[in-house]
Parts: sequence; C-alpha cells; structure tokens
Amino acid sequence: MATIRKRGNSYQIRLSCGYDAKGNQVEPSMTWKPEDGMSERQIQKELNRQVVKFEEAYSKGQVASAAVKFETLAEEWLENHARLNLRHTSYARYLQLRPRIYPALGHLRIDKISARQIQTFITDLAVNGKNLRTGERLKRKSIQHHLIFISSVFRYAIRLDMLADNPCERVELPKEERAEKEIYTLAEVEQIFERLETDENSLLKVFVFLAVYSGFRRGELLGLEWRDVDWDNSVVSVRRTSNYSTHKGTYTDTTKTKKSQRSIQLPPIIMDMLADYKAAQDLERVNIGDKWEESGRIFTSWCGKPLTTTLPYKWFKKFCEKNGFRFCDLHSMRHFNASALINAGIDVVSVSHHLGHTAVATTSNIYCHLFQEAQARTSNAIANALDFKGKKAV
Repeated sequence: MATIRKRGNSYQIRLSCGYDAKGNQVEPSMTWKPEDGMSERQIQKELNRQVVKFEEAYSKGQVASAAVKFETLAEEWLENHARLNLRHTSYARYLQLRPRIYPALGHLRIDKISARQIQTFITDLAVNGKNLRTGERLKRKSIQHHLIFISSVFRYAIRLDMLADNPCERVELPKEERAEKEIYTLAEVEQIFERLETDENSLLKVFVFLAVYSGFRRGELLGLEWRDVDWDNSVVSVRRTSNYSTHKGTYTDTTKTKKSQRSIQLPPIIMDMLADYKAAQDLERVNIGDKWEESGRIFTSWCGKPLTTTLPYKWFKKFCEKNGFRFCDLHSMRHFNASALINAGIDVVSVSHHLGHTAVATTSNIYCHLFQEAQARTSNAIANALDFKGKKAV
C-alpha cells in the first residue's frame, strides 16, 4: 500500500511492504517533483501514475532503498563509477575530498539530506575551510569540487531510482572576485630566454621554450614522446599526459579532454632546439648503458624514466630566484602564449583550438579582459581609419 506526503514542492511516495527477515519494516520511498506549470489535475494524474510505476518497479526488484547513508553510497559510486569511468586525476581528487565531506554528510541518509544542509556545508568551506597541506584559505575551485562530488553521488542515486531529486541543484557557490592572472611581459620572457641560453640545465631550457611557443599544459609537455614529433613538417602532437598522485605515483593518462589532443606547428628555433636535445639524450643513453630505462619520453630523469611532475616547477622557481626574475609559475607560460595570440589579433575560435579547450566559452571566460582590450584597439583602429574630418584638417 502506498502513502503520499506533500513536502514543499515535491511529493514523497512511500510503500508499506511488510517486514524483512530481521523484523524491520520495509518501506521503500521515492520523491517526485511536478514540472513547472502543471495544473492540480495534471499533478494528481501524474502522481497516481508515479505510484503505480513505483509499485511495479518494486515488485520486479528494481527499486533500491533510499535508507542508505551518504558515505555508503558515495563509496559505492567511487568504486562502481568514478574509478572505472573518470580520469585517474579526477578520481584521486575525489578521494582526497572525503575527509571533509563525510564528517558533515556521511552519517546522514541520502533521502534525508536537504539543500539547506549542503548549502551550510559549502558556505562553511568558504568561510572556514583551510587547505590541509598549506593551511591557506580554500579557493573557490576547490569548494566547487566538493559540491561536484556530492552532486555526483545524488545523480548516481537518481540513476538507480533511489531518488527523484538532486538538492545540489539548489545550492549556490560563494561568489569570488576572479584574480587577474599573472602573465609575464614580453620583456620578461626575453630576459628569461637570454639567461636560459647560458644555463646549465638544458632540460629546463627546452621545457620553458616549448611551453612558451606551444601553450601546452605541464602534464601535456611531460607526456610528450619523441614519436609525437613530426620532423618533416615541424609539428608536435599532444596525445597523452603525465601526472602524479599519491596512490599511483607518476603515471600516464589520457588528455584532459578529446579536444586537448591536438597538433601544433612550431618554428625552426624550437625544432632545432629539440633536435640538439635529442642528440644529447641519445648520447646519455649510450653512456649509462643498461641503467637506461626506455620510456620514449622527451623529458626524462637521468635514467630515462618519465620526469617527476614537480621538478620543472622547482627548477624554474630556483632559476628565477637565482637570476632575480619575477616568478609566475610555469603555467603562466601558457597564459603568455594565449595573450600573444590574442594581441596578434587571432580570433577566439583559433585560440581556443590552439589551447585545447573543450569550448570556446572557456577561452572567452579565462581571457575575457585580453579580448576586451584587443576589441578596444580594433575599435580605435576603425575610428582612426574613418576619421575623414581629421585627415582633411591636416
């Protein structure tokens, strides 16, 4: 027998199905929310249909109980979905979020968690959340990852017919002013290039030059292999990434998105630099003999293994400190590459494709101010070109 209880804008449908072997009452339930604009008659008609559908599904063993704790279902989602379908980088990130989420929500039943409880947790992260490693205030992106984790578990419950509503859809992330990205100026890049020409760390030199000219992400650069270089056409292709997690150490993964797999033609200065670097690496391989562990990577450790993801960062920071240069992180080289393209008048679609963004909107949002400045220069150029009166006065 089904009982129906209205809860705000939704309806809870609960079945009374007797008792289980342990004497516990079996009462599977679901929540149904009418679509906006439905009349009272339409609601009642659809509600009765949902009851019949729910009873039939339970009789066929297709209804999972919603009386399960959030932590239990989250662990099930991590094992049955996240581990199998997500990139390891994303999976590892979700594993690291559990120590904050489970104490707040893990003990609650999945069907009893409200949008208000989730909002309270998210707001608390924004106000009091600290980075467990540095102790610094949590960034908005990190808070967003927590909400995505929770929402993913609720979507999993809906897919299993345990719930009909995702309360995370009514939760708002705290607003945060976007900090202006630190980007090297052309003069600074010229100074860095000049010093790298004489620096003894040839790997760092090639890494930085390639980062500036290609705009590749750090993981994409570290994932490059010599077979990705088309010497005849001066093209380098991104096919994989190299990442690190505490669970797997350094590992090879797919690119961030399918559109991240791309090929870029590079100028002779970079191709010549790569050729010289390869010759030096080949010589090193011969010198150390059996100790060399072939990985095919362009950037390797002394014995041929894929380079650890943190080393380029540490080397470049030390390089900047030694030479008195402003340190903007290696990712700023990607931003410099994008800014150079935008300032040269390259359209947003081409810039987006070059950077390997999934959508043009991503590029527009990240580099909004640069496109606005370029647009302002375009407007001024048109105004100057059509300044007939000014030209006649001269």
